[in-house]
Amino acid sequence: MHLKQLHLINFKNIESAQLSLSEGINCFIGNNGAGKTNLLDAVYYMSFCKSFFNPVDSQSIKHENDFFVIQGSYDLNGNEEHIYCGFKKGQKKQFKRNKKEYEKLSNHIGTLPLVMISPQDENLIIEGSELRRKYIDSVISQYDKSYLEHLISYNKLLSQRNAYLKSISVLNNEAHNMLDIWDMQMISLGQGISQARKQFLIELKEIFHELYNYVSGSNEVVDFEYKSHLLKGDFEELLKESRNRDLVLGYSTKGIHRDDVEFSINGYPIKKIGSQGQKKTFLIALKLGQFMFLDKHKNTKPILLLDDIFDKLDAERGDRLIELVGGESFNQIFITDTQLNRVLPILQQIDKESVVFAVEDGVFTSIEK
Repeated sequence: MHLKQLHLINFKNIESAQLSLSEGINCFIGNNGAGKTNLLDAVYYMSFCKSFFNPVDSQSIKHENDFFVIQGSYDLNGNEEHIYCGFKKGQKKQFKRNKKEYEKLSNHIGTLPLVMISPQDENLIIEGSELRRKYIDSVISQYDKSYLEHLISYNKLLSQRNAYLKSISVLNNEAHNMLDIWDMQMISLGQGISQARKQFLIELKEIFHELYNYVSGSNEVVDFEYKSHLLKGDFEELLKESRNRDLVLGYSTKGIHRDDVEFSINGYPIKKIGSQGQKKTFLIALKLGQFMFLDKHKNTKPILLLDDIFDKLDAERGDRLIELVGGESFNQIFITDTQLNRVLPILQQIDKESVVFAVEDGVFTSIEK
């Protein structure tokens, strides 16, 4: 699978761009704020129906305009696929595949598998558990349609349960009966979601260790561990035991919506002791492990987006990364950087077709290598 043509109108700082892309490596060179990352975000948008950076569509419109358009032409397993996304302020977003609009955007997720590695990934380490859950969910949803449907249903039930907890003052028989109704549905969905997350992380961990050791030169011992209430006890009992506390707090304290993943290096939280380079290597290994996982389960190589990938990596780790992504395991790759002289030697090392674009103020110009 690869993206052949990309057309943008009024997307972030890009007024208009129409690019013919390489099946191999596509490099975008320019200063910070030039529009390199915005182009990668448009490619991400066509896979996930939303921006990687900002869920508010109106904030992706170029200033002093009231709409944006993203269009892409793909080769998907030998078939031509056309994706259209249009958003205008005050109107519903349009998302079409081959001119047919989706009834539900969730039906599109997984059609165009993609992995993005960005400086913003550091938030997976330093921020709260919600981001790590969303990361896990975004990966599993790309290959398991039922997972996303079950997750949406679980979150709706959770919202209803929380709203009910806020509306009552005592746990009488009526309240317990009402909570039983929500709890039984949440138990059924939550157990399946938890099992899918556990299985995904088991598979990812083996690949992750291999990739981290390769990029780092096996200088550190890294790991991650799945944390869930459902690993500690029966979900039904946990929900019942927590009802008094839930009533006081006004929300549900037990369930898969509290799941987390703990990242460690040399036996300690990487958040606290990891260097910038170690954190970046950890995240690169995690995301490339995700790539390998999706390739295996989708039988289609995802598109790989590498945004400012060499920042905070020493030369040795950068070289190992290039050796890795330059291999046959990877197909179409997008790379952004601020320095042309850093990218050109990389392209010479890799036996892949490539194109290079200079980026300035949202304008993209093809340049000779």
